[in-house]
Amino acid sequence: MIIQWIKDYPLNDFLLSAMQEAADQCLVQEEIPLKCSITVRICDDDQIQKINAEYRGMDRSTDVLSFPTVSYPQGLTAGKCVNRLRSEYDDETGACYLGDIIISVPHMIAQAHEYNHSQAREAAYLLVHGICHLMGYDHIAPDEKRNMRRMEEKILEAVSLRRVSGTDFSPEETELIEAAFLAMENSYSPYSHYPVGAAIRTNDERVFTGCNIENASFGLTNCAERTAAFKAVSEGACHFKAIAIAGRKPSWPCGACRQVLHEFSPGDLKIIIVAPGYEAETCFLSDLLPHAFGPNDLNTEEQKK
Repeated sequence: MIIQWIKDYPLNDFLLSAMQEAADQCLVQEEIPLKCSITVRICDDDQIQKINAEYRGMDRSTDVLSFPTVSYPQGLTAGKCVNRLRSEYDDETGACYLGDIIISVPHMIAQAHEYNHSQAREAAYLLVHGICHLMGYDHIAPDEKRNMRRMEEKILEAVSLRRVSGTDFSPEETELIEAAFLAMENSYSPYSHYPVGAAIRTNDERVFTGCNIENASFGLTNCAERTAAFKAVSEGACHFKAIAIAGRKPSWPCGACRQVLHEFSPGDLKIIIVAPGYEAETCFLSDLLPHAFGPNDLNTEEQKK
């Protein structure tokens, strides 16, 4: 990927190198056979706020903006639209021009700290996010959002900047982890400012997600694990086989959640705990709730009479 950098704000060479490597992988993972180019402007919050106000009618700063040059058919992305990319061929660069990306460095630094991962991961992520938009990905509809997040993580994993480190997970577990991170984005946590997402896989291979939902009375707050569990049961799925729980820090289920999960886990439930910048951890529900009391304890011959 040819990148024309416009540096209105300082950014060190290490971060620029990580961003370049990630940009190159965008073309590889999208399977684009053409040389492509983009313009990336590095700026501060004030500058990106002015651009937001001018072009989006939104008078506030954001982390990244994208302005694509290619219009893609509904449901298709750049890898399936090579002829459209060719229409943006630039003789001067010898590459197909995908568009412009603007990144706020102060926003990037703040978010790296907030999500507890490196500035390299956050800088690369913001650029990859912007390039995915230039390649036709979006995150408005839930299915689109899942596809875009999946591609972003695939690219970052290829340059060793994936969100979760540690244990190698199966494709099914990886799907569960990504679903938990997506659910975390919907967290309603205005009081604790501690978002958590959970994703449960049921015995019939369906996946149900949930986030923590807080309440001004505090006592009526519902944890992400129970939100996901109640959604599953309300759809007729009463047997769980695995759950992934995502937070900004490792977030283990509370006692109430452990008891609720035990109710619907006739086999031993696998628990996956993930957080950016931390080693992933796994265990089984029996490790967290030994000598548990559940439905089988009530199923005695005496009670059946």
